Amino acid sequence: MTHRAHPTAPPQGTGHNRPLALVTGAGRSVGIATTIALDLARNGWNVAFTYWRPYDARMPWGVEEQAPAELSRRLDEAGARACGIEADLSDPQAPARLFDAVEHELGMVTALVMGHCESVDSGLLDTTVDSFDRHVAVNARAVWLLIREFGLRFTGAFGSGRIVSLTSDHTAGNLPYGASKGAMDRITLAAATELAHLGATANVVNPGAVDTGWMSEQVRNDVVDSTALGRIGRPQDCANLVTFLLSPDGGWMNGQLLSSNGGVG
Repeated sequence: MTHRAHPTAPPQGTGHNRPLALVTGAGRSVGIATTIALDLARNGWNVAFTYWRPYDARMPWGVEEQAPAELSRRLDEAGARACGIEADLSDPQAPARLFDAVEHELGMVTALVMGHCESVDSGLLDTTVDSFDRHVAVNARAVWLLIREFGLRFTGAFGSGRIVSLTSDHTAGNLPYGASKGAMDRITLAAATELAHLGATANVVNPGAVDTGWMSEQVRNDVVDSTALGRIGRPQDCANLVTFLLSPDGGWMNGQLLSSNGGVG
């Protein structure tokens, strides 16, 4: 299910001529999707974003009740028209309803950035069928359905449409997440060819290990030691690349799986 929440509307003339990006998975105050949304707003985009509090409630970090409203406020301050929509992307009907809500609130989606995920650690021997199916539903099927809605509805200028998915290298010990992300990669890259008639680009970005508050001290040290540039990835590092891919200057990048990880060895 989806429902509209936290709409903002800057004064007439400040955001009505901007392109619109739909960014999924922006439910936390510190996160890659949230940082991407803010970076896009600062670079001339209107932004619709999704979040899903029941997922956060199952995870160690818990729910940040005020995070969607705070993100809307910050997007507003950056000059963007914005709306936050709670969306359970495990529901196959959610993507169509989501696009309906965004179009009603803000207009046609020019760029689709998919940063949502289901990520619960388990391996080959202890993953349940229910867990595997949920990962596939959220991380792969929802991406296909979101891209399908984008492809059916996009009427913008040839060459202006953009699709970006965020992926991961995780496999061992995080089997359903890694397997579903692998499927997501192929679905997204297929769009580079299948949506060629729209002139929409489709790329996958792997941000590597980014510290959004989940890293232990040991993990942090291991990441620093294995990274050529000697530091941990930050959400802004990924946002810089995504904003470029969505810009006119990024329009020749298409059908690529790009790593933005500081040179992990």
